[in-house]
Amino acid sequence: MKANLAAIAACAVILGACAYPPATSRDYHAYQTGDAQAIQFGVVESVRDVRLHGPNTGFGGATGSVVGMVAGSHVGGGSGQFVGAVVGTLLGGILGSNMEQAATERPGIEVTVMMDSGRYLSVVQEADEPFKSGDRVRVLAGRGQTRVTH
Repeated sequence: MKANLAAIAACAVILGACAYPPATSRDYHAYQTGDAQAIQFGVVESVRDVRLHGPNTGFGGATGSVVGMVAGSHVGGGSGQFVGAVVGTLLGGILGSNMEQAATERPGIEVTVMMDSGRYLSVVQEADEPFKSGDRVRVLAGRGQTRVTH
């Protein structure tokens, strides 16, 4: 059984390594090539730190449930093994889901910009470029995506 647990853990590590790195304001998807973006200018009014939550694929909960079930089934004997497997499955699923959420969270910022037109605009994006109040910035908007850059 220890070999099964090690195999499951190895698969989880390998699949986790296949995850894409987070996008930054310098990254574009291939489908955005050739798309026109409207450019507006303004001044940063405020910047607020936020947390960006990645997608919840369910992989963490499922993997945690399997590992918890295998580990819990080794507790006790007879009906104790069944109870251990059930409890291990529940606890492993919760722990795995929380681990996935923590692994996909990343820092972000909410930038509020006073546009040259006089209206306010707030954009949430990756925290990959530092902004402070009073910075002159440009706002790129196109195809459902808006970014603030220097």
